[in-house]
Amino acid sequence: MRVISIETPTHGRALIKDAVVSSSASGLLVGFHGYAQNAEDMLAELDRLPRSDQWTLVSVQALHRFYSRGNERVVASWMTRQDRELAIADNIAYVDHVVRIILADAPQTPVVFVGFSQGAGMAYRAAVSGVHRARGMIAIGGDVPPEVKTAPADRFPAILIAAGESDQYYTPSKLDADEAFLISIGVRADIFRYRGGHEWTDELRDRIHQVLEQLIHG
Repeated sequence: MRVISIETPTHGRALIKDAVVSSSASGLLVGFHGYAQNAEDMLAELDRLPRSDQWTLVSVQALHRFYSRGNERVVASWMTRQDRELAIADNIAYVDHVVRIILADAPQTPVVFVGFSQGAGMAYRAAVSGVHRARGMIAIGGDVPPEVKTAPADRFPAILIAAGESDQYYTPSKLDADEAFLISIGVRADIFRYRGGHEWTDELRDRIHQVLEQLIHG
């Protein structure tokens, strides 16, 4: 048996909610949903952030769509173990293309990437390995991907790592390992543990708002 990989064009999907007053927008906030979620789910979470109307919100949907179990809701996944390296390259190129299109008329707009769960890995990849240098990134309930750890330290932007105290997926030991790695390469990350599990909470939203204000206004 022989296995070959075929490169083929495909169409992705991104949802955009423009800032209420475009001239006063702080920047571009690009979000990545978790496993078995979709772009609408992530956009709804971004929209619930305090003063989110000051940002242009972008929710990028993963390329691998499927129906959720038990109903016909369309959801998506960023990748599997199969052909992982190729999927990573495809995903980075895809997100680069999305951001390039949105920034076509304002290339100097600050960009912040935020990912939840499986989408946290995509946030790291976009921020560290993508062509658009990020002002910052936010990883919620997801760890640093192995291949990102080989990137030069100066590619890492300011980082907020957030995890629920009772998160059964992104456990305290995983968070501690990520913090230790970032410290070892001289990258400072803001660590935020909040009450709750593998989920968004109001406490988390308030902390994200504070971080976004600091990234833009200092």
